[in-house]
Amino acid sequence: MKQLLQTKGKLLGVDFGDKRTGLAISNDMRTLASGITQISVGGMQKTAAAVAETAHTRGVVGVVVGLPVNMDGSHGPRAQHAEKFAGLLADQLAARGVDIPVVMQDERMTTMAASRYLNETDTKGAKRKGVIDTLSAEIILQNALDKLRFMKEREQAAPEPQPENPTSTEESL
Repeated sequence: MKQLLQTKGKLLGVDFGDKRTGLAISNDMRTLASGITQISVGGMQKTAAAVAETAHTRGVVGVVVGLPVNMDGSHGPRAQHAEKFAGLLADQLAARGVDIPVVMQDERMTTMAASRYLNETDTKGAKRKGVIDTLSAEIILQNALDKLRFMKEREQAAPEPQPENPTSTEESL
């Protein structure tokens, strides 16, 4: 995530899935994530290529991929699958001459939050299936934006380093 602190501009959020992959994009100021589309090309390689093309055409400066960490914090097969996808995505971006960071963001509870929102808005059936992955990508990206803002504020609030042997006014008296 620290790699993204060094960049300025839009970020792309990705909720990778075997069947459907949701995408979201941030505004230039990185205050708001908005869902943009869902990709259903099939296969990890084709999905990575489609996401890389979207990142390239949208001119993003970084990509945040959701990492499905288990509730106990361990990384199971789904997390390993997402990490493999992120590696393929980085390779696809590099093949296009796009040198931007691809980082992972813990996505625990995002699908549950998206489901809760869709329940509250009474979104059901085919329409629900069509938006849940995009909404999950939006939540993943918004969580990353909030984390980046917190990291930046903390970095700016850090005290200035003091010289090793400061001369106090009492010593000079």
